[in-house]
Amino acid sequence: MLTVESLRSRYGRIEVLHGVSFEVGSGEIVCILGANGAGKTTLLKCLSGVQPASDGTITFRGENIGKLPAHRRVQRGLAQSPEGRQIFTNLTVEENLRLGAYLFSDNRVAKDMEDAFTMFPVLRQKRNLIAGGLSGGQQQMLAIARSLMARPSCLLLDEPSMGLAPILVDQILEVVRHLKSLDVTVLLVEQNAFGALSIADRGYVMETGRVAFSGPAGELVENPRVREAYLGH
Repeated sequence: MLTVESLRSRYGRIEVLHGVSFEVGSGEIVCILGANGAGKTTLLKCLSGVQPASDGTITFRGENIGKLPAHRRVQRGLAQSPEGRQIFTNLTVEENLRLGAYLFSDNRVAKDMEDAFTMFPVLRQKRNLIAGGLSGGQQQMLAIARSLMARPSCLLLDEPSMGLAPILVDQILEVVRHLKSLDVTVLLVEQNAFGALSIADRGYVMETGRVAFSGPAGELVENPRVREAYLGH
């Protein structure tokens, strides 16, 4: 579904991504691990079109999308739930969800919203409340639900467990696992390496803007360097 080849990106004169290559198969959950500053968030921003790439190719469902603006990539089926949630805090929960569905005006929007409320029941209870008043965990649920309103075939998830209590982390990771049953392909950037690998099919480990390791999730869990650096063993 997604193939990235020799991707480079820079902020001014500083290059952050140094020729990153990887692929995501249809229906997979693929995680990208790495320490802070490894380039993970920059990578997702390049894929969604928020951050320009200076070189390399991004092929999504057979089409080179590297030159498309961000909103055109959403139209193609590539949506992002960004780091830090970035919900519209002065709007209600329902208004946030409707903005996620801005591409559509058909009868399915109501069903999509109902599906979001089924996935996150607490959002149904708070649908008319201002989103800025939600807890951190509820805001993360809203950010994911809003991105799903765009009906993506591939969802880019950036640090969904950041700052959440352990019980909420488990709930969020279970939602990510559930997306696979809905035929949504997921590219997951996550600091919680063990949690990410527990639900992923495959993974890539980034170090200073490059892919250092890759393989099936089970193999990465057993890799001594990965265990020492990212799993606390």
